[in-house]
Amino acid sequence: MAIANFTGVRQQTTDEQPLCSTHFTAGLHDHLTFISVLNSFLSITAFLGNALVLIALHKVSSLHPPSKLLLRSLATTDLCVGLISEPLAVTYWMSEANELWNICRLVLPADLLIGSILCGVSLWTMTAMSVDRLLALLLGLRYRQVVTLKRTYVIFVTIWIVSTVISAIWFWNPVITLWYWIIVIPLCLVTSIVSYTKIFFTLRHYQNQVQNHAQQPNQTNQLSIARYKKAGATAIWLQIALVACYLPNGVIVALWINVPSSTVYHAWIYTLTLVYLNSSLNPIIYCSGQEEVRQAVKNTIRQVLCYCFPTQVL
Repeated sequence: MAIANFTGVRQQTTDEQPLCSTHFTAGLHDHLTFISVLNSFLSITAFLGNALVLIALHKVSSLHPPSKLLLRSLATTDLCVGLISEPLAVTYWMSEANELWNICRLVLPADLLIGSILCGVSLWTMTAMSVDRLLALLLGLRYRQVVTLKRTYVIFVTIWIVSTVISAIWFWNPVITLWYWIIVIPLCLVTSIVSYTKIFFTLRHYQNQVQNHAQQPNQTNQLSIARYKKAGATAIWLQIALVACYLPNGVIVALWINVPSSTVYHAWIYTLTLVYLNSSLNPIIYCSGQEEVRQAVKNTIRQVLCYCFPTQVL
């Protein structure tokens, strides 16, 4: 969704070659229709998948509350993508396909604003999750004293406020928003990479210590390490999915800023769809990496089916 913000910065600050015109969309009617249908489907899967995850997280008690709050924040963001951002994008693309330029000019700013907010929240939340996993490993027993629910709520609220304010500033001074993304994206990615690298070497060092001293950790430590590895693996896969889905979009951003053209615009609508796909993939990663979440999701689905089809035996 970041590219939507960048393209908006370039296009909305000038009257040359506006997005809501045939300049970039000529000959793309079939592509825009296909992308609209595809994103309509992804909108449903993102909404339902993340709604199930939020219900499941409410039932799961084994997760540390601050870590659960970060997962809820990410799931809420992805749910908003499916509920708000993708329908706006579909409306925008269909208005272009049918040359309804008044609707296009009305929907585009809302799509840019909401997309930028949700993108920022996702990026900051993923970074907070990587730092949270690192602190859980380094602090040990002090982790629950340092990383409290109250402090995590402060971070949660701050992330949403900063993302909203910076995105809204785009209407006043697009350059500020542009520089915000230029600084924040590398900062968040570097922080996550450093955190997960530190986690990898710390765990490796711990395992080498055990082997060198020919000692076996007690059962409690084994369970704690195993549980930590599962939680850490889930966070890492979420990070990998985010980078894989957002990186092509970032490449198109660079191309668009330097050489805006119909070819680059064609690539944009597909890479933006890949960004939206991330919101549908995340619930699958939650369930595959967290057994408690997966079981809670299964139970929720059974309850819904029992309510909808009470005469059927599940």
